[in-house]
Amino acid sequence: MKKTEDEIKRMREGGRILAYILDYLSQKTDVGVSTDYLEKEAQKLLEKYQVRPAFKGYKIEGYPPYPTILCTSINDEVVHAPSVPGRYLKDGDVLSIDMGLVYEGMYVDAAVTVGIGTISSEHQKLIDVTRQSLDEAIKIIKSGVHTGDIGYTIEQYVSKFGFSVVKELVGHGVGRSVHEPPQIPNFGSKNTGVRLESGDTIAVEPMVNIGNWKVKFQEGIWTVKTYDGKCSAHFEHTILVLDGGCEVLTQNS
Repeated sequence: MKKTEDEIKRMREGGRILAYILDYLSQKTDVGVSTDYLEKEAQKLLEKYQVRPAFKGYKIEGYPPYPTILCTSINDEVVHAPSVPGRYLKDGDVLSIDMGLVYEGMYVDAAVTVGIGTISSEHQKLIDVTRQSLDEAIKIIKSGVHTGDIGYTIEQYVSKFGFSVVKELVGHGVGRSVHEPPQIPNFGSKNTGVRLESGDTIAVEPMVNIGNWKVKFQEGIWTVKTYDGKCSAHFEHTILVLDGGCEVLTQNS
């Protein structure tokens, strides 16, 4: 996992670009906007910055190549919903936008969740708690911390509000490819899992459900949904582990 100074420099620049794109797309969301519109806006910005999408064309066994730049997951869609034509945002929707890009051979990955129009107080609380659970994890990340510490911190924070963390999808290492070891679950026990070292780069991504933690996978279909049909939220940052803390590479300075 440990990256060279040059690799970190490239990831830092890629992360800056990705943070800008996600912020821009978030501001473009509104009632009546299509996920295909957001996809086209993302394509324009990738061309502007001369970077490649990390997800489009991604392959795993049993699935067709991923068809779009963005994952645009709505309400009970936890992750991996393609931003295809014909999907329009409605008042009260909860939308997560997940995107990865490649800058000079190095990958970064991030996600945000936004409310569309006027959302319920419960859905706003879900978004706020999910975002803060990532912030709580960031506070403890440094050289010597274990992946179990990260998961423990996220789950303990989320459970205080009566929500649940998804257990069948996890964060991951990132950098030379979009998915690298180690897996970083959003649950766990202290002092368990992989011990992180300075120079490691990881994607931490709490996925939080209003209902229970179970999700539904469908054969050959990318979109993952909550099992009980209740709403989910998702935030993610690419993070550089340092001796005395960490650096979030995918946020606007």
